[in-house]
Amino acid sequence: MRKRSRRSRAVLAVVTAAVLGAAGCDAVGGNEPAPSGTEAQRAKPSPTPTTPAWDSSPSSLAAVGDSITRGFDACSLLQDCPEASWATGSSTEVDSLAVRLLGSAKAASHSWNYAVSGARMTDLAGQMALAAAKKPGLVTVMAGANDACRDSTAAMTSVADFRAQFEDAMSTLRDAAPKAQVYVASVPNLKRLWSEGRSNPLGKQVWKLGICPSMLGDADAVDTAATERRDTVQDRVREYNKVLEEVCAEDERCRFDGGAVYEFRFGTDQLSHIDWFHPSVNGQARLAEIAYREVTAKRA
Repeated sequence: MRKRSRRSRAVLAVVTAAVLGAAGCDAVGGNEPAPSGTEAQRAKPSPTPTTPAWDSSPSSLAAVGDSITRGFDACSLLQDCPEASWATGSSTEVDSLAVRLLGSAKAASHSWNYAVSGARMTDLAGQMALAAAKKPGLVTVMAGANDACRDSTAAMTSVADFRAQFEDAMSTLRDAAPKAQVYVASVPNLKRLWSEGRSNPLGKQVWKLGICPSMLGDADAVDTAATERRDTVQDRVREYNKVLEEVCAEDERCRFDGGAVYEFRFGTDQLSHIDWFHPSVNGQARLAEIAYREVTAKRA
């Protein structure tokens, strides 16, 4: 980490100065007298501000978000399947982030899933309050898809409201758990979801039941109005991801995935064959892989 390397250089400088002083040398070289008074203050380097080093081995984990984190439709029709959750699940097929970080035994007692199917960003603060009460080492966030998946584009959460709600959620966490680290996953690519799922006749029939109408409604339509509608949703998702990145950047213990979930080129194998919208067990496993890679990555 950058800060750790700065700290190492600072320590090396102190040790070097001590060694030179013991050998009878001074900071300006030769036999010149060492600086004193205001000159000494000017010569003394200013302390380098430090931020906490990222801990890639947290001792506990809490998850917040929506139906994706609950494993909805990954196992059975219209039901949550938390054991298949990318964040906290126990399924060996998924190998969740909690299991990868804590081990299966510890994950069972030191990870908690407070995500709620159907939740939007406005619901995140309440989930954060529950998570913060556990004083977790890491909190995972995956929310925003339901803010874009509305009955119409006009009903989507505004970018300003999305930002205010996410900031509120982060403040809620910080008030009760100031040292918790946060991993924020980007909102998935909903237009790719339409592109991949529309090739399946069953999937399109299921979508007609009202799954993400703003993007998936009238799936075969490619006229100007339908194209503009989908592009509007896609643009909003990109704006949401920009908000997640910016708000996270303001918190020294927060790490955004850099758009990794959004950019993941999933196929039909990663989609639930129940609703062709939520991740399948295979899709949950891919999300766990992305999260583990991002959480354990060494960043400058």
